[in-house]
Amino acid sequence: MKVKIKKEGKEKKFKLISSWEDVSLEKWLKLIRFQEGSKTEEAEKTIAELSNIPKKLIKELALKDVALIMSKLAQLQHKQNSSLKRIIEIEGVEYGFHPDLDSITLGEYADIETFIKNGIEKHLPELMAVLYRPIKEKKNDIYIVEAYDGNIRLRAEEMKKMSAEQVQSALVFFYAFVTELSKTLQSCLTEVLMETRTQ
Repeated sequence: MKVKIKKEGKEKKFKLISSWEDVSLEKWLKLIRFQEGSKTEEAEKTIAELSNIPKKLIKELALKDVALIMSKLAQLQHKQNSSLKRIIEIEGVEYGFHPDLDSITLGEYADIETFIKNGIEKHLPELMAVLYRPIKEKKNDIYIVEAYDGNIRLRAEEMKKMSAEQVQSALVFFYAFVTELSKTLQSCLTEVLMETRTQ
């Protein structure tokens, strides 16, 4: 998306992201951190991160122009595609979203639970590294991912290159799964407890 800025009678064009898919996980994490500062700082840093407008010029923008740019960015985020991308590609490597969350291992779930407990915003790359793994075998829409061994440090670095759109859709999908899993676990535990009491 192009942004026109008039200054001293001259008009210059600058680039602003054109879709939320243009925002990497790494950039999205920065945007989240920007919210910790004042609204002025957040707007300034967000525009700098998502455009090629020089920082000096951003400070000279009229408030109405800043508000317009920020609203355009918010619209892009709201227009994002929220459907889960089961297969993503990062630098020529295909990663598959865990193909069968019903068979998630205790180790996977324990790591995910730890990342969420310790602050999901700080551990999104690690969380994505658990949920997305290199595809070993694939035929049509069916694929097999590498087994989980807990060694995710390098893959978490790669996951920073995912788009924020892909991350958000995975989080929505995973949240729905965990909510359903919690209900099922609670129901099963209640059933086991009732059986134990009747014996």
